[in-house]
Amino acid sequence: MEIQNQYFINQFYYSNQILVMKKNFSSLIFLLLLFCMCSCNKSNTGTTTQNETLAVPEVKAVFINGDSIHYIDIGKGDPVVFVHGALGDYRTWGAQMDTFTQDHRVIAYSRRFAYPNKQIIKDSADLSVISHSKDLSEFLKVLNAGQVHLVGHSFGASIALLTAIDNPELVGSLILGEPFIPSLLQNVPSGDNILNNFITKAFVPVAEAFKNNDNEKAVNALVTGVMGDSLYYSRFPQETREILMVNTPEVRGIVFNKNIFPAVSCDDLKKIKIPVLLVKGEISPIVFSSMINELNRCLSNKEIATLTNTTHGLEYENPAEFNKMVLGFIDKH
Repeated sequence: MEIQNQYFINQFYYSNQILVMKKNFSSLIFLLLLFCMCSCNKSNTGTTTQNETLAVPEVKAVFINGDSIHYIDIGKGDPVVFVHGALGDYRTWGAQMDTFTQDHRVIAYSRRFAYPNKQIIKDSADLSVISHSKDLSEFLKVLNAGQVHLVGHSFGASIALLTAIDNPELVGSLILGEPFIPSLLQNVPSGDNILNNFITKAFVPVAEAFKNNDNEKAVNALVTGVMGDSLYYSRFPQETREILMVNTPEVRGIVFNKNIFPAVSCDDLKKIKIPVLLVKGEISPIVFSSMINELNRCLSNKEIATLTNTTHGLEYENPAEFNKMVLGFIDKH
């Protein structure tokens, strides 16, 4: 089976994000507190002092590449732009907002097809890393914020990477949380087996569930495959499941379409001169660590940060360590 088999590649990617969002119920609760205009403190005990100062960020919209893209823009200082992965949206970065906005301008946007955007998938070309990178580049130009610190996770990290390659004038530093770049595995010993074994074991049941129009079964299968725990999804409350389900249209499209991921070579990576932070989880699947190792080999101006006892969830599973490492890198550059 070839390493670029797009069917398998497509299955894998949206799955790793579901692991991300699903893996961390506590951070989802945090983002609900941050972004929802509802009072979660039902008792007037006086134990919470933040209620009156907790501000709800305004969700803005900008018209780019033929449609409206929603985002939040809060805080002051050097701009930090967050790019979420599949099954996410701007709320994905809830566990970062409070910490990053203390000294930085924080911009988190919902990629095309993600909540609360209203696009309907009509063309598979719209689902590719290339099309999303074009959106991101145009978004950064409209912001007119100068060179930004670009932070991406999973599918979002792939988009951020391609944006930095194609539009270096827009990016001052790059933080990549376990991007998926299948072409890099061509240079890894047994890379095809690493990729195909991972995908076949974890994600083939997901495609079958989608074929049967059972979205929740697909999500459950993804979580089971990535987490290795058939009961993991069942432990989530209904509210959390709804957050995951609202962003399924894109990933359903990704699974059944081709040419999602462009070929990125080591020579392409060598063109990147800005500082790059590679973030990986200590116990993430080998497919991610193999790609991180290739990025480390090819990039010239880079650092690696490993999050303790963390899998692919990264900023969800270990937000304190993630925030500390990323902010330290950003402040240094």
